[in-house]
This record gives sequence, C-alpha cells and structure tokens, in this order.
Amino acid sequence: MNPLSNVPTGELYTLQLPSKPESLTLVENLIEEIADKYNISEDTFANMMTCLSEAVNNAIVHGNKLDPNKIVIVNADVEEKRTIWTITDEGEGFDYNHLADPTAPENLENLTGRGVFIIKHLADQCIFNAKGNEVELHFKI
Repeated sequence: MNPLSNVPTGELYTLQLPSKPESLTLVENLIEEIADKYNISEDTFANMMTCLSEAVNNAIVHGNKLDPNKIVIVNADVEEKRTIWTITDEGEGFDYNHLADPTAPENLENLTGRGVFIIKHLADQCIFNAKGNEVELHFKI
C-alpha cells in the first residue's frame, strides 16, 4: 500500500500581477474564491485579506517601485487544513529584521511602517526569504 495515498493533495493558484495598485483587486477576488470553496471562517478570511493586501501592496510599491514592467507573483497552496500564500516581487529586497517598531511612541503618528508588523501578528506563520523580496504566509483553515 502506498503510504502517501491518504495525503491530501492541495490545489495551487498563481497570479502574475503588474506592479500597479489596481492589481490588488485580482488578489482580493482570489482570496474570496478560495474562502468560498474551502468554507474558510470569517476571522481567517479577514486575516488573509488584510495580510495579503499589505504584502502585495508592499511588493508593488516598495519592492517593484510601481514599475509596470515588473511583476508580483502570488501563489496560493491550499489544502484541507491550511493555506500557504507566497508573494514575490522583483525588487532588491529589504532587511525585515531591522524595521522600526510601529508601536514605539516616536512612530505612532507615522502614516506608514505598520504592514510587516500587522502581517506578523495576523498570519499563523510569516517567513521572509534571505533577500527580503519574498514572504510566505501560513493560515490554518
């Protein structure tokens, strides 16, 4: 008997997005499609929507500098009990270990700088590649 025969095989989804803010709509549509298909809870759906909006927006604006010739790749690996999203841009990356703390008093009124903080708190797991131009977000469903 094949020991892997009972292992669920997931579904893979991929988007290749131009680096413009309007691309977020395609990500939101994919999240809604997956949430409906897998009966994802409202809390998890809200966390995925928030995290992916932040991550894709960061990739478009900070990673690819709104360069329409660069793309952002969004992959979703969905299985019965979890989904893993990977967002990759063509930018130089960044040092995710040395970001300003958005909860520090001197940063509270800043208009930006909370995205990675929010992502780390809402995703079940958040893993950046060494370069800092790819993030993997895990959600239990």
